[in-house]
Amino acid sequence: MELSCGVGGSAAAPPGPGPPTPAAGAAAPGQPMESEDYESLPSGASLGTHMMAGAVAGIMEHTVMYPVDSVKTRMQSLQPDPKAQYRSVYEALKRIVLTEGFWRPLRGINVTMLGAGPAHAMYFACYENLKKSLSDTLQQGGNSHLANGIAGSVATLLHDAVMNPAEVVKQRMQMFNSPYKSVLACVRTVQRTEGFGAFYRSYTTQLTMNVPFQAIHFITYEFMQEQINPHRDYNPQSHIVSGAVAGAVAAAATTPLDVCKTLLNTQENMALSSVNISGHLSGMVNAFKTVYQLGGLPGYFRGVQARVIYQMPSTAIAWSVYEFFKYFLTKHKLERRTSL
Repeated sequence: MELSCGVGGSAAAPPGPGPPTPAAGAAAPGQPMESEDYESLPSGASLGTHMMAGAVAGIMEHTVMYPVDSVKTRMQSLQPDPKAQYRSVYEALKRIVLTEGFWRPLRGINVTMLGAGPAHAMYFACYENLKKSLSDTLQQGGNSHLANGIAGSVATLLHDAVMNPAEVVKQRMQMFNSPYKSVLACVRTVQRTEGFGAFYRSYTTQLTMNVPFQAIHFITYEFMQEQINPHRDYNPQSHIVSGAVAGAVAAAATTPLDVCKTLLNTQENMALSSVNISGHLSGMVNAFKTVYQLGGLPGYFRGVQARVIYQMPSTAIAWSVYEFFKYFLTKHKLERRTSL
């Protein structure tokens, strides 16, 4: 959701074979590891470290900004109830809290947390390892933007396979006048009335959106890091800024696909009835046609403001939390190893 420290290999050394160049203040060759000024991450962080840091980052990313995500889902509705038409994110949050209760914007957050941990653990681990392998092949001793984009895209396949069912349940519970009283009730009802396939009805659309989203996101993040943190030190400010810029660019570019995904997940009855669609809408092509029928070209950009406002802090949070935990866990392991 969401980010890497492999953005950072060692201080001045991109991923690849050969000894890293010491960062400013780092231990010179031959010095004991205890005296290292540990400001950057070694490129050899373990798989467990990537997974743990990724899981924490994913949960933080999705939970901190969850109320804005709820607003985004409603603002992407193609035929919203008159009581659920909003002009801005702030107005939407205010009206939801005042008319539906203080906790309403958080409805469905538990299923998101349940899916985000394992999804992001696999996502980051896959990204880090694949990025390093591809960079060594495509640009030995350098940081390949093509490798970053490919690694992010492949990692998305794993991430979305876990998160798609959670997204379906979450978005149905976020909608105005949602008939579902709990996550479990939603899962049971969807399974009974629409079958297991309903949880993956938007999977191809999700991938069609997330593959370019993550490719743009990772390439932009790595590019920003090259500009403002070329030595790849552990630098929270640079991770936050790079993450926010990457999230905004990727979010704006892929909003049309997100609108189609939301329609497939929510299966808006009013919207589908107005264009004489009976049963359930399926497939990306049908979703694109339906969105155009209902809203024309502007329909593809419904909720773009909320999407960008959601993604900027979300990706900033995810990157900064991920980089911190990767730094902390790796440093802790090295300290334990050298103290033995």
